[in-house]
Amino acid sequence: MKKAVFPGSFDPITLGHFELVKRALPLFDEIIVAIGVNSTKKYLFPLEDRFKMVNQAFHDMDKVNIMSFQGLTVDFCKEHGANYIVRGLRNGSDFDYEKSIAQMNKLVNSDIETVIFVTDPDLSAISSTIVRDIIKNGGDVAQFLPPNVDI
Repeated sequence: MKKAVFPGSFDPITLGHFELVKRALPLFDEIIVAIGVNSTKKYLFPLEDRFKMVNQAFHDMDKVNIMSFQGLTVDFCKEHGANYIVRGLRNGSDFDYEKSIAQMNKLVNSDIETVIFVTDPDLSAISSTIVRDIIKNGGDVAQFLPPNVDI
């Protein structure tokens, strides 16, 4: 069974996250959308709300499971029998960051491969950071969120 983990804070989940999982689904038997919890990070949405939003996005996709985790992604992968980490690239800055993380993950656990998808050009400007800023300033973010996601 090919199992992958798509880790992130999903604060909030965006259309970019959603489309990336949809594109990755044909490659894997299961994708775990793993909502990271970092006690030192300040989130706009509490874990319960992030979990609800991710569930709303993937409610009709049987091959997608949603979990939360703390600690190293590679440890979470090992615990859940996943040999792949799914990530996305929007731009060159993302490439440098993701390359470093993928290489470190490989050093920590050589059984884990990172599979990187290049973001659809129409979605490359969307980031959780920008969506959060729009929300904080009272703007409408519906066009940047997956279908069925309520904020």
